[in-house]
Amino acid sequence: MNDMSWWTRVTDHILELVLGLALLSVGVVQVLLPVLGVATPLQPAHSREVRLDGAARLPGETASAAVTLRGSGHAELAFTDPGLGQHLLLVLPGLVSGLLVLVILAALLRMARTFRDGDFFVPRNTRHLGVVAATLLLIGTLVPLLDMMTTNLLARGLPMADAITPARDFAVQPVFLALLAGAAAEAFRAGTRLRADTEGLV
Repeated sequence: MNDMSWWTRVTDHILELVLGLALLSVGVVQVLLPVLGVATPLQPAHSREVRLDGAARLPGETASAAVTLRGSGHAELAFTDPGLGQHLLLVLPGLVSGLLVLVILAALLRMARTFRDGDFFVPRNTRHLGVVAATLLLIGTLVPLLDMMTTNLLARGLPMADAITPARDFAVQPVFLALLAGAAAEAFRAGTRLRADTEGLV
């Protein structure tokens, strides 16, 4: 029994360590570096992957004075010297996605800390899973919408604007995971209620 308790504590700490490292990595790569890229010359964003209208007739490379459209089917909208507003539009979808992933990892880390006591069915874990479900839903819906809106704004007024078709579909996988997290939250809620009823009978 003592060996099992020792092993359980070790695995709980490993889980917390992994989640903490993931939180740090996402914070640096998806949030801090894009913000620094906008505010400083450090790794600035200069391009956005876009879709091209299948009916459009373009040469292999279409360019204006400061913007180049390279490729066919899926292309890269590249800015030679983007301004502050263009930098913000380029990084906004990824930045919002990174912030939402941080929210999910923070909720999972708080849940992992409750596992030390071996008590999974506590009310706060139900709330944490609800936060995870809602955040995953935002990743699957809000982030693609931001990508579409910012791509439209980036392409507005450019000679190749008519050839660009912003994606109008949502991300299916995060939405599916949101449904699973919502179902898990309901299961935790039922477990919490059952435990409270059982304790009331003792």
